[in-house]
Amino acid sequence: MKLFVLVLILLVGVVFLGGPGAQAWSKEGHIMTCRIAQALLRPGAAEAVHNLLPEYVKGDLSALCTWPDQIRHWYKYRWTSSLHFIDTPDNACTFDYSRDCHDPHGSENRCVAGAIKNFTSQLLHYQEGTSDRKCQSKPENCISWIGSSEFWEQRKFNGFEISTAEGNLKKEFSPPKEYNLTEALLFLSHFMGDIHQPLHVGFTSDEGGNTIQLRWFRHKSNLHHVWDREIILTALKEMYGKDMDLFQEDIQGNFTHGIWSDDMSSWEDCDDLLSCPNKFLPLFFLLLYYTRYAAESINLACKWGYKGITPGETLADDYFSSRFPIVAKRIAQGGVRLAMTLNTVFGEHDQEIPSPT
Repeated sequence: MKLFVLVLILLVGVVFLGGPGAQAWSKEGHIMTCRIAQALLRPGAAEAVHNLLPEYVKGDLSALCTWPDQIRHWYKYRWTSSLHFIDTPDNACTFDYSRDCHDPHGSENRCVAGAIKNFTSQLLHYQEGTSDRKCQSKPENCISWIGSSEFWEQRKFNGFEISTAEGNLKKEFSPPKEYNLTEALLFLSHFMGDIHQPLHVGFTSDEGGNTIQLRWFRHKSNLHHVWDREIILTALKEMYGKDMDLFQEDIQGNFTHGIWSDDMSSWEDCDDLLSCPNKFLPLFFLLLYYTRYAAESINLACKWGYKGITPGETLADDYFSSRFPIVAKRIAQGGVRLAMTLNTVFGEHDQEIPSPT
């Protein structure tokens, strides 16, 4: 069964990650984000993550960080498609949660910022022991699409209002007594990467750059795909000899003792709203951070993604050399902030736990 599960995950990844219109960091971007985060976990958080992961990944969070992309087109997970991005008004270059966090049908909270808030809130229940935590012995209870075929039963977490397959009917779900915290961990880890990709918080009319067709050096692409994958793959080939470990080491070196080391503390700060405790952040402020991350991304998208772009043009060395440092820094920030979130969520605290949206 475990071998079948692993093969199935790999096959689904090949089909959907390579398809058109994909909206996510490349698999390399997500893997590095999760590896950076896992290396920064405190012992309690590291143990919790290990407990929630299926046995076959041997404690490696990065092995499943692309899982939400791999299953987003499955029938029972189609509702997650709008959770990977945010569409903002064209040229506004700002993010407003109440204005922007909804799916194409207007359902509130259904965007990547809302997803981060929701799954973070679910993971806060880990200390209560109300989840499928024994993944080592029963992974099919952790990755729910392996289990029963009943759509509603499989969705043990349901903090969202969801459009059903029959017409436009909607069903409002109250928070369940149990959450699938393995899925919550995988979704949070993936979406923390997505929200740091600037074109995931893009303009509505061009679908975050997906409809802006152009060329990347000698082949056809689009603006969204350039930021998702092209810049990363070009850097891997030209700067790191296709060695992702070297790429990751370079990123980590930049925030531990390199050019970003003086900035790293600001990536985790509390925006001067309250002095952060040395060990754990207030949960209230933790759940506000997603708005900051989205605001950063749309700002970068306007200044560095969209600026000066003409549909049909060829982007090459100048665009790559000026945008690559931004992509690398956003991967670093996503990893550091994912670690901060997991360290807080799985740390000891006596604060009231917010309900998922």
